[in-house]
Amino acid sequence: MRDSKEALVIVGAGAAGLWAALQCARAGARVLLLEKTVRCGTKILASGGTRCNLTTTLDAEESGRLFGTAAERFLRPSLRNLPPRKVVSTFEELGVPCEAAALEKIFPRSQRARDVRDALEKAVRAAGVEIRCEQEVLSIRPLPDGRYQLDIAGQTALECQTLLLCPGGRSYPSTGTTGDGYTWLAGLELEIIEPVPALVPLASSQDWVRELTGIAVQEAEVRLLDSAGKELMRRRRPILFTHKGLSGPAAMDVSGIVAATQAKARFTDETPRFVLSIDLCPETTREELRELLVKAAGASGTPRLSRALENRFPRRLVDAVCTQAGSQPNPPMTSIRRAQRHELIEALKGLRVEVDGTLGFHLAEVTRGGLALREVNPRSMEINRHPGLYAFGELLDIDGPIGGLNFQAAFATADLAARHASSRQA
Repeated sequence: MRDSKEALVIVGAGAAGLWAALQCARAGARVLLLEKTVRCGTKILASGGTRCNLTTTLDAEESGRLFGTAAERFLRPSLRNLPPRKVVSTFEELGVPCEAAALEKIFPRSQRARDVRDALEKAVRAAGVEIRCEQEVLSIRPLPDGRYQLDIAGQTALECQTLLLCPGGRSYPSTGTTGDGYTWLAGLELEIIEPVPALVPLASSQDWVRELTGIAVQEAEVRLLDSAGKELMRRRRPILFTHKGLSGPAAMDVSGIVAATQAKARFTDETPRFVLSIDLCPETTREELRELLVKAAGASGTPRLSRALENRFPRRLVDAVCTQAGSQPNPPMTSIRRAQRHELIEALKGLRVEVDGTLGFHLAEVTRGGLALREVNPRSMEINRHPGLYAFGELLDIDGPIGGLNFQAAFATADLAARHASSRQA
């Protein structure tokens, strides 16, 4: 690009950056896209188990509610401008047919994350965007004339009038997202909410949990409880027992609360502890379970608990339920007294797992925390005290549950930023 001072500059060639670059170029802006790593969209390639859950089947209003009250309010203009159905139609226009999957997910029909990344990058290049990889931005400084200066490792400083920032958060640091943007923005005296890992497996040191490694419960409802028993969050999603604790959508969806609460208490004398209460059969009421067990106790052949539960759970999990209920493993139904039956039902409807914390950023899918939303205009993604400077994607203090919602938020905030930023270049 001959005159980069006149270019609109975007920092970060991930999902949000590629989307913003495409929309800015289509609007007629000259665009320079800088990426710290050797290639574009590395995190896209790793997402969704390399399948890329790129958005959700939910509509804009339903999607927004899942981000929490403050983020829902902030995202409302973005999601109205670019609802999930528009994300799907855009990718299909780019040659990536999509299909719906369980848990309100949308995947590329090919089940290949690479197709999503390649389609975005190809379209960006075809639109005339100049992409420069291995460009590590060290700092950002506003200049007296209203421009911005970017100091780049081993390069001459670059200036621009309009600057879009979407370098990602701190999740999956092996993909290059190491939290650089937070440092730049803190240097501009903007409020940064402490970044913590989210959508990450939970750690539990209980031996019996490790003994259940590999067992998944597809229909589970979890409640995250604090040390006083207060419910902090509830999700109905699959859960997986692992050798380190709990994973799967249900556990990962509540992980951000665990990490954020522990981060706030870091300088106190006590580390917050949590319990995950797992309803193993949320579609069966306590009364229905009682009737099931009573009926089994009167059946011929002296059935055991696992059979009374219609063999819907592996024996190891049934034994764990029995232990928590104070019963012998998989007891004969005829040996179960009324009080013991009550305890078994309570364990089935609320198997309690002590949670020590999360497994950290290296396994986190997204970051909770980042640039405080009050610093940004939700109708443009422009930073309030810095005209011409935009922030969006994972850099913002926004995170949602598993199910394509975080990609949706990245695309939606990127689209709104691109619309406003490119109008400044006209």
